[in-house]
Amino acid sequence: MPLRSDWSDEFCPIRRSLDVLGDPWVLLIIREVLHGRGRFDTLRDTLRISEAVLSRRLTALTDAELLERAPYDSGGRTRWGYVATEAATDLLPVLQQLALWGERHTPMPEGGGHMAMIHVACGKETHRAESCSSCGELLEAGDMAWVKPWKNLSDPLQPAGTLV
Repeated sequence: MPLRSDWSDEFCPIRRSLDVLGDPWVLLIIREVLHGRGRFDTLRDTLRISEAVLSRRLTALTDAELLERAPYDSGGRTRWGYVATEAATDLLPVLQQLALWGERHTPMPEGGGHMAMIHVACGKETHRAESCSSCGELLEAGDMAWVKPWKNLSDPLQPAGTLV
Protein backbone atom coordinates (compact mmCIF):
# COMPACT_ATOMS: atom_id res chain seq x y z
CA MET A 1 0.00 0.00 0.00
CA PRO A 2 2.41 2.68 -1.16
CA LEU A 3 1.93 6.21 0.12
CA ARG A 4 3.77 7.91 -2.74
CA SER A 5 6.28 5.45 -4.13
CA ASP A 6 6.65 1.69 -4.25
CA TRP A 7 9.38 0.86 -1.75
CA SER A 8 8.56 -2.83 -1.41
CA ASP A 9 11.81 -3.88 -3.13
CA GLU A 10 14.05 -1.55 -1.12
CA PHE A 11 16.89 -2.89 1.04
CA CYS A 12 16.12 -0.37 3.80
CA PRO A 13 13.65 -1.93 6.26
CA ILE A 14 12.28 1.50 7.20
CA ARG A 15 11.32 2.19 3.59
CA ARG A 16 9.72 -1.26 3.26
CA SER A 17 7.80 -0.66 6.51
CA LEU A 18 6.59 2.72 5.31
CA ASP A 19 5.48 1.09 2.07
CA VAL A 20 2.92 -0.82 4.17
CA LEU A 21 2.36 1.49 7.16
CA GLY A 22 2.94 4.96 5.69
CA ASP A 23 -0.71 5.89 5.26
CA PRO A 24 -1.98 7.51 8.50
CA TRP A 25 -5.26 5.54 8.37
CA VAL A 26 -3.36 2.25 8.57
CA LEU A 27 -2.07 2.66 12.13
CA LEU A 28 -5.40 4.07 13.30
CA ILE A 29 -7.25 1.05 11.87
CA ILE A 30 -4.76 -1.34 13.44
CA ARG A 31 -5.11 0.49 16.79
CA GLU A 32 -8.87 -0.10 16.71
CA VAL A 33 -8.57 -3.75 15.68
CA LEU A 34 -6.02 -4.39 18.45
CA HIS A 35 -8.59 -3.01 20.89
CA GLY A 36 -11.19 -5.47 19.61
CA ARG A 37 -13.10 -3.04 17.42
CA GLY A 38 -12.70 -4.77 14.06
CA ARG A 39 -16.23 -4.58 12.68
CA PHE A 40 -16.61 -2.40 9.59
CA ASP A 41 -19.38 -0.20 11.04
CA THR A 42 -17.48 0.25 14.31
CA LEU A 43 -14.28 1.20 12.48
CA ARG A 44 -16.17 3.63 10.23
CA ASP A 45 -17.94 5.32 13.13
CA THR A 46 -15.00 5.37 15.57
CA LEU A 47 -12.49 6.69 13.04
CA ARG A 48 -14.98 8.94 11.21
CA ILE A 49 -13.66 7.60 7.91
CA SER A 50 -15.59 7.25 4.66
CA GLU A 51 -16.73 3.77 3.72
CA ALA A 52 -14.79 3.88 0.44
CA VAL A 53 -11.51 4.83 2.12
CA LEU A 54 -12.02 2.28 4.90
CA SER A 55 -12.86 -0.47 2.43
CA ARG A 56 -9.69 0.22 0.40
CA ARG A 57 -7.51 0.29 3.53
CA LEU A 58 -9.00 -2.94 4.90
CA THR A 59 -8.42 -4.70 1.59
CA ALA A 60 -4.81 -3.48 1.52
CA LEU A 61 -4.24 -4.49 5.17
CA THR A 62 -5.68 -7.93 4.47
CA ASP A 63 -3.52 -8.27 1.35
CA ALA A 64 -0.47 -7.22 3.40
CA GLU A 65 -1.39 -9.92 5.96
CA LEU A 66 -1.78 -7.47 8.84
CA LEU A 67 -5.48 -8.25 9.22
CA GLU A 68 -7.62 -11.32 8.63
CA ARG A 69 -11.31 -11.40 7.93
CA ALA A 70 -13.31 -13.12 10.65
CA PRO A 71 -16.99 -14.07 10.52
CA TYR A 72 -19.47 -12.97 13.18
CA ASP A 73 -23.22 -13.42 13.53
CA SER A 74 -25.37 -10.34 13.15
CA GLY A 75 -28.97 -11.28 13.86
CA GLY A 76 -28.85 -14.60 12.02
CA ARG A 77 -26.76 -13.22 9.18
CA THR A 78 -23.04 -13.87 8.90
CA ARG A 79 -21.01 -10.70 8.52
CA TRP A 80 -17.27 -10.17 8.36
CA GLY A 81 -15.04 -8.25 10.73
CA TYR A 82 -11.29 -8.04 11.04
CA VAL A 83 -8.78 -9.43 13.53
CA ALA A 84 -5.10 -8.68 13.89
CA THR A 85 -2.47 -11.09 12.64
CA GLU A 86 0.86 -11.58 14.38
CA ALA A 87 2.31 -8.88 12.13
CA ALA A 88 -0.29 -6.39 13.38
CA THR A 89 0.08 -7.36 17.04
CA ASP A 90 3.82 -6.76 16.65
CA LEU A 91 2.89 -3.11 16.01
CA LEU A 92 1.56 -2.58 19.56
CA PRO A 93 4.90 -1.22 20.86
CA VAL A 94 5.10 1.05 17.80
CA LEU A 95 1.63 2.46 18.48
CA GLN A 96 2.39 2.88 22.16
CA GLN A 97 5.71 4.57 21.42
CA LEU A 98 3.89 6.94 19.04
CA ALA A 99 1.44 7.74 21.86
CA LEU A 100 4.31 8.38 24.30
CA TRP A 101 6.12 10.52 21.72
CA GLY A 102 2.93 12.49 21.00
CA GLU A 103 2.40 13.11 24.72
CA ARG A 104 5.92 14.50 25.07
CA HIS A 105 6.46 16.36 21.81
CA THR A 106 3.15 17.65 20.48
CA PRO A 107 0.98 20.37 22.02
CA MET A 108 -2.16 19.19 23.79
CA PRO A 109 -5.29 20.80 22.34
CA GLU A 110 -7.44 22.72 24.79
CA GLY A 111 -9.79 20.43 26.69
CA GLY A 112 -7.58 17.38 26.21
CA GLY A 113 -5.77 15.42 28.86
CA HIS A 114 -3.09 12.84 29.47
CA MET A 115 -3.79 9.45 27.85
CA ALA A 116 -2.74 6.78 30.31
CA MET A 117 -1.67 3.35 29.07
CA ILE A 118 -2.71 0.85 31.73
CA HIS A 119 -1.20 -2.63 31.95
CA VAL A 120 -4.32 -4.53 32.98
CA ALA A 121 -2.37 -7.46 34.48
CA CYS A 122 -0.80 -5.29 37.19
CA GLY A 123 -3.27 -2.39 37.07
CA LYS A 124 -0.52 0.24 36.76
CA GLU A 125 0.17 2.89 34.16
CA THR A 126 3.16 2.13 31.99
CA HIS A 127 5.54 4.72 30.60
CA ARG A 128 7.26 2.33 28.22
CA ALA A 129 6.03 0.86 24.97
CA GLU A 130 7.19 -2.74 25.00
CA SER A 131 7.28 -3.77 28.64
CA CYS A 132 5.45 -2.49 31.69
CA SER A 133 7.42 0.15 33.56
CA SER A 134 5.86 -1.09 36.83
CA CYS A 135 6.06 -4.89 36.71
CA GLY A 136 8.42 -5.46 33.76
CA GLU A 137 6.13 -7.87 31.85
CA LEU A 138 6.01 -7.69 28.07
CA LEU A 139 2.91 -5.79 26.95
CA GLU A 140 0.32 -7.46 24.73
CA ALA A 141 -2.71 -5.92 23.04
CA GLY A 142 -5.23 -7.86 25.13
CA ASP A 143 -3.46 -6.75 28.29
CA MET A 144 -3.60 -3.02 27.61
CA ALA A 145 -6.19 -0.34 28.23
CA TRP A 146 -5.79 3.25 27.16
CA VAL A 147 -7.55 5.81 29.35
CA LYS A 148 -8.62 8.72 27.18
CA PRO A 149 -10.02 11.57 29.30
CA TRP A 150 -11.25 13.45 26.23
CA LYS A 151 -13.38 10.52 25.06
CA ASN A 152 -16.56 12.02 26.46
CA LEU A 153 -16.00 15.17 24.35
CA SER A 154 -16.49 13.27 21.09
CA ASP A 155 -18.96 10.70 22.41
CA PRO A 156 -21.34 11.93 25.11
CA LEU A 157 -22.28 8.30 25.92
CA GLN A 158 -18.66 7.54 26.96
CA PRO A 159 -17.72 8.65 30.48
CA ALA A 160 -14.49 10.60 30.90
CA GLY A 161 -11.42 8.44 31.32
CA THR A 162 -12.95 5.47 29.52
CA LEU A 163 -10.72 2.44 29.19
CA VAL A 164 -10.39 1.56 25.53
